Amino acid sequence: MKSFRKELHLKTGKRREIQNITGQVQEAVEESGIQEGMVLVNPMNVTSSIFINDDEEGLEKDFEILVEKLAPERPYSQYHHNVFEKNADAHLKRCIMGREAVCGLTKGRLDFGTWEQILYYDFDGKKDAKVLVKVIGE
Repeated sequence: MKSFRKELHLKTGKRREIQNITGQVQEAVEESGIQEGMVLVNPMNVTSSIFINDDEEGLEKDFEILVEKLAPERPYSQYHHNVFEKNADAHLKRCIMGREAVCGLTKGRLDFGTWEQILYYDFDGKKDAKVLVKVIGE
């Protein structure tokens, strides 16, 4: 069995932002030379998530409504964590959306359903971000 590691470097322009990173992950898979196995994709930051879903504008707005309803950014005073930073909501939003995604590889391609895409969701953005892509297989 072989393994391959690559870091993706992203830049977010807004505090909360979704980016489709499917193409970058597929490129990492191709670089690895691994044909059969799986790929793990996870953010290297505790205030962002990776998940697999449809990349559709209306759905992205729905995700934003969901996470803001369950862990609203304001008032900042509602969170114990916000003594030094004002990002407690971002940590909670990550718990809601999850940490990482795992996808199967078949014949060197991400093995997806029809509309599935790998999405990076930053909840405390306007910064440089790193995403780990770990490809394992033969």
